[in-house]
Amino acid sequence: MTAKNTIKRSLVFFLVPDFTMVAFATALEPLRIANRMLGYEAYRWRLASVDGNPVPASNGVLCAVNTSLDEERRKMAGSDRPSMLIVCSGVNVERYHNKTAFAWLREEYHRGVAIGGLCTGAYVLAAAGLLSDRRCAIHWENLPGFQEAFPKANVFADLFEVDQNIYTCAGGTAALDMMLKLIGDDFDDSVVNRVCEQVLTDRVRSPTDRQRLPLRARLGVQNSKVLTIIELMEANLSEPLSLIEIADHVGLSRRQIERLFRQEMGRSPARYYLEIRLDRARHLLIQSAMPVVEVAVACGFVSASHFSKCYRELYARSPQQERADRKQLLAA
Repeated sequence: MTAKNTIKRSLVFFLVPDFTMVAFATALEPLRIANRMLGYEAYRWRLASVDGNPVPASNGVLCAVNTSLDEERRKMAGSDRPSMLIVCSGVNVERYHNKTAFAWLREEYHRGVAIGGLCTGAYVLAAAGLLSDRRCAIHWENLPGFQEAFPKANVFADLFEVDQNIYTCAGGTAALDMMLKLIGDDFDDSVVNRVCEQVLTDRVRSPTDRQRLPLRARLGVQNSKVLTIIELMEANLSEPLSLIEIADHVGLSRRQIERLFRQEMGRSPARYYLEIRLDRARHLLIQSAMPVVEVAVACGFVSASHFSKCYRELYARSPQQERADRKQLLAA
């Protein structure tokens, strides 16, 4: 066999409480299947937690692990040192602050270990100081809070990103795509294709494939002009465009835009624009510690009072209540 066919990777999956099971499973299973297809152990792995105790996934399942961080530190200088370390996290990642884990991630990285993050794992890597000026991917739902919390990270709404020896993916089945990329780098397309056949997927998606459904499918909108306008709105939330600016961009009159939105969206363009700005604000209130006034500015509101009024009208509670309810839920 050639040198390429004898490559072995040793991986550590570090489980953070409330990690997403689907991302973890779709990252681990391709390695198991690759070993089976190759006929030997090209990949080996173990699971770790901070204290060596089982870790609950977001679905409530307790997952046993093999090692603690103390044990992993002792393995750093020996033959059991991993070649790759992958952080598995999920919901409530914004409340995860473990200095011991952050220090360990930095130590492994500086020793040349490749570092990865599944689902919201990029949040943990950024909190550890590993993503400054690095490309990374995170689940679309966590993107607004991540951008505000870590402005030095180059985050994208891609399926996965590989920046030198930093691997991040958006979670869900995007973990499968990232691991297929890894297997393809180690071997060739024939191995990747055999793994794809086993997991019943017909292709390896590109890193830059969209995370979310296209607007046409997500909203059930068929009119191309309306879709273009919505894309413009979503790209300009902090500094909203006027209806005149939008009209000039798409080559329609204000009256035509008003009529199209009533027909396709059941509301005015101004109302729809307000709702998507408030949706972003809600994500920031839930996922970040930004002061309410800063959330208001980030979502294009000229004053905190106007923001609070609009928020209460849509969600039947104030921004302050939203955040207080979230804190209470996390503390439960």
